[in-house]
Amino acid sequence: MATIRDVARAANVSIATVSRVFNNNPLVTGETAQRVLESAASLDYWPNGAARSLTTSLSHTFGVLLPDLFGEFYSEIIRGIDSVVHERHYQLLFSSSHASGDEVLGAARAMLGRIDGLLMMVPDAASIETVERIRKRITVVLLNPSVAVPGCSSVSVDNYGGARLVTDHLLGLGHREVAMVAGPAGNRDAEERARGFRRALVDAGLDPGTAQVVPGDFREASGYAAARRILARRPRPTAVFAANDNMAIGLLSALREAGLQVPGDVAVAGFDNQTTTRYLNPPLTTVDVDTFALGREAVTLMLEYLDDEDNGRPSVNRVLPASLTIRESCGASPAGRSMR
Repeated sequence: MATIRDVARAANVSIATVSRVFNNNPLVTGETAQRVLESAASLDYWPNGAARSLTTSLSHTFGVLLPDLFGEFYSEIIRGIDSVVHERHYQLLFSSSHASGDEVLGAARAMLGRIDGLLMMVPDAASIETVERIRKRITVVLLNPSVAVPGCSSVSVDNYGGARLVTDHLLGLGHREVAMVAGPAGNRDAEERARGFRRALVDAGLDPGTAQVVPGDFREASGYAAARRILARRPRPTAVFAANDNMAIGLLSALREAGLQVPGDVAVAGFDNQTTTRYLNPPLTTVDVDTFALGREAVTLMLEYLDDEDNGRPSVNRVLPASLTIRESCGASPAGRSMR
C-alpha cells in the first residue's frame, strides 16, 4: 500500500505538506494541493484517519443523532446536513434514538472519541438532562430543542408562528368551527403548533377551550383515525388543521371514504410542506418549514464554534421562519400562493 512518503515523493513536496493537504490546511496553495491529490489518486493512497486524528485532535467527522431516520422530514434534515459537510470534506456518523433518554446517551457514548461534534434532535423535555451530560464532553448543536440548554447552540423552525399563520388563514376564509389533529404529547414541535393554533383562535375572539383537538402521533394512521371523531362532532368542524402533512394525508383519505368533499364540505391544511403534498387530490395547503435549511444551519453553527480557536464563542439560538403555501385543499386561490 502507498504511504504518505510515497505521495510526498511523487508530488515533490514534504510529508508535512501532504499532511496539510489532507487536513484541509489553508496554508497550502491550490496548485500544490492539486498536485498532491493527483499523486495520491494515482498511487491509490488512503490517508490514515486515526493517525491524523491523533495529530490534529480532530476526526473531521460529525455525529448526527435523530429520533428517527425515516420519512421526508428527517431525510431533508439529513440532506441539508450532508450538503455542508460535503463542502467542508467532513464525514458523518448517524444513529437514531427514538426519543429515548437511555438510547440518546448510549449512542453518544458510542460516538465519543470518533467525532468532533454532535448534531442532536431531542424533541421531548425528558431527554434534556441527558443532553446536559453529553455537552460536557463534546460540542453539541441542537435541532428543534424542547428548551434551551446552556452551552449548546441551537436552530429551530418557527412551529408556533407557522401554526398561527395557517389557523389565521382558515379563520380568514370564514371558518369558525376549526378542529386540530395534534401531534404526540411531550413533543416540542407538536406542543408549539398546538400553542400557535390556540393563540390564533384567541386573537379571533374564539374560545380555544371549545375547539376540538384530536390527539395524533404524526403518522398517517392517526390522521385517518382522527376523522371519525371529527365527523361525529356537532356542529361538525368546517376546517381541520393537521399538525403535520402525514396526518393530513390520512385525514384526507378518511374524509374521501366518508363521501365528503375537500374543500367543499371540509377544508384541510397541514404542516411541513412535504414534496408529495402538491400532488394530492386536492393539493394540500400547508405550512412550509425549510428542513433542508435546518440541517445546513445546524452544521454551520457547529463549524463556527469549531473554527473559533479560543472556544470563546457564545451559544447561538436561531429560529428559521415559516411560510404558508396555499393550495386547493383549503378552498382558497390562487393555488401555490405563498405568504408569511
